[in-house]
Amino acid sequence: MFVLTRLLAPAIAALGIALAPLPVSAQNLFAPAIQVNDSVITYYELQQRKRMLQVLQAPGDSTKLAREQLIDDRLRLQAARDNGIRPTDEEILDGMAEFAGRANMSRDQFVAALAAEGVAEQTFRDFVHAGLSWRQLVQARFGGRASVSEDEIDRALSRQGTGSNVQVLLSELIMPVPPGQEELVSTRAERISQLKSFGAFSAEARQYSATATRDAGGRLPWQNLADLPPPLQPLLLGLAPGEVTAPIPLEGAIALFQMRDIRETGFAPAKVAAVEYAAYYMPGGRSAETLARARQIAGQVDRCDDLYGIAKGQPEEVLERGTLPVEELPTDIALELSKLDPGEVSTALTRSGGQTLVFLMLCGRSADLSEEVDRSQITIGLRNQRLGKLADGYLAQLRADALLVEK
Repeated sequence: MFVLTRLLAPAIAALGIALAPLPVSAQNLFAPAIQVNDSVITYYELQQRKRMLQVLQAPGDSTKLAREQLIDDRLRLQAARDNGIRPTDEEILDGMAEFAGRANMSRDQFVAALAAEGVAEQTFRDFVHAGLSWRQLVQARFGGRASVSEDEIDRALSRQGTGSNVQVLLSELIMPVPPGQEELVSTRAERISQLKSFGAFSAEARQYSATATRDAGGRLPWQNLADLPPPLQPLLLGLAPGEVTAPIPLEGAIALFQMRDIRETGFAPAKVAAVEYAAYYMPGGRSAETLARARQIAGQVDRCDDLYGIAKGQPEEVLERGTLPVEELPTDIALELSKLDPGEVSTALTRSGGQTLVFLMLCGRSADLSEEVDRSQITIGLRNQRLGKLADGYLAQLRADALLVEK
């Protein structure tokens, strides 16, 4: 399932809204849990959406995420139907196939992968149905108001690499989740997420974090918010200094971040279009022997190409080399790469339930320079941005007018 979550990073980022603990009764899963106007959400639907979010490793509290998503989906479907919009079965199936294609899977393969993790096909179908209905409604309702002028395109092009830039000063705590200790680590993460003290968070990081910042109490230097994984950015912007994110599930780990400070500078560097990296997978996890071997390799390599010599004679899958847009990187990989300069290495991550150490190296970053930007891409981006704002306002209005009753 790591491959699934890795390839679906952009979709995961788009999943994103926030769910409250379910008083789940095994005998009555199909009882109404929430009434949304004249529709109801069952405990089963809440449970299923929460499980899907967990499988896709969506950041944030999966319980809150599932609740908010399902409420919004009901409002989207109701509004679409009120306006005569009902996607056909063929359109829904095509939407499911398009979503699955982001993981290089067919629709049937993706459905089977979800089913193996306890997520029903209908849950996936309902998710796609609501999103497709909403897109068609937004296009029909606001498409005529989202046109973009040539002057707006010129201004957008002139702002490439200039303007303001948000920077954050964070502390991190990334805890491995060994097999059989899921509940213990989850409970600890929930406790840490309630901390407000910088000193208390740093003490927890020194004790439990597996990253290179452990000895510094998890403290990171100033970072551009735009360099961090896209799913993390809205979570961090919602924090005041001292506050900690909700536990964020990663591959074989749980992450928490504390906001120490935030500032706006007068210059925004050109956006990073893609990141090239190499990952060398080492058996043994975080054992002393494997970590010692990783330190030895780090002393032998100066660039990503050197890892081919290290991996020579081993199975092809032990070395992964790739170039991906930032939004398509797995969240934990993107987070570690954001801390590195080209040629630098991280050994903070593991795979296979902690049994494999990831020797991660940044090869380079590609900037999205203004002269390389197609005007048509700028047009589409500005139009989608405008449609998004209109859609967000419309959904907020639907929420404000809705009858919501917790059962």
